[in-house]
Amino acid sequence: MTLVDELVVSAAVDGRSTFAVRFVDGDGEVQRGRLGSYWQVEFEQVPPVRQFRWAKGTGSFAGWWWSETMAQHVGFESWLERDHAMLLDQDRDVVAFASQPFWLLWTQHGRMRRHAPDFFARRADGTAVVIDVRPDDRIEQADAEAFDATARACAEVGWSYRRVSTPDPVLVANVRWLARYRHPRCRGRRDVVEALLAVFAEPTGLFAGVAEVGDRLAVLPVAYHLLWRQVLRVDLTTEPLRPGSLVRVGRQP
Repeated sequence: MTLVDELVVSAAVDGRSTFAVRFVDGDGEVQRGRLGSYWQVEFEQVPPVRQFRWAKGTGSFAGWWWSETMAQHVGFESWLERDHAMLLDQDRDVVAFASQPFWLLWTQHGRMRRHAPDFFARRADGTAVVIDVRPDDRIEQADAEAFDATARACAEVGWSYRRVSTPDPVLVANVRWLARYRHPRCRGRRDVVEALLAVFAEPTGLFAGVAEVGDRLAVLPVAYHLLWRQVLRVDLTTEPLRPGSLVRVGRQP
């Protein structure tokens, strides 16, 4: 941690907050200061505070997820983070999200600490949630301290905080399949969308409903896109998506 960071953290201990942040704004400028002074920043739009690297033999797989929500790539540092980026992307309550949005700075046991949360997400109602991704069996003491500090920092400024672990494998497998059809090119013609909404107004088997609308090769990608966007709904948690899975109309397109 640089001397500037230490000074920022020391200045933050003023009776109002024990936390500071460092982030890169939309103009590429580094900003530092008390968390309470920056809580209104649109962190869901900022670039990551550190690079996503992959090195042979490390066992970590960093990369970029193309987000349909953001219409741009969002970074991840592991396959587990990729899965959670995918789930955020498919969550219709999330309107924007970013990875590694800021460094959180604080003092603990007489020394300076910092932590970069994995994601910052903005919900449709305007509220924010900060997310850390870590399996339950891979949390060391320093990690637990960082997660606890992040939760306390979020509480100070009215953000939600959650630490997530390995998600349900059936859900991940189903959403990963639908994610293949998340791109707007799979949106389909309006008449095809309206026909699918009419067919699935009552719960109907996936392939049977698609066959009522037209050629399966042409219509099924549109149905998968609507399932991704939850305009059509199906149980994604009980079993893998099947031709007979019951589909119904969900939210408005």
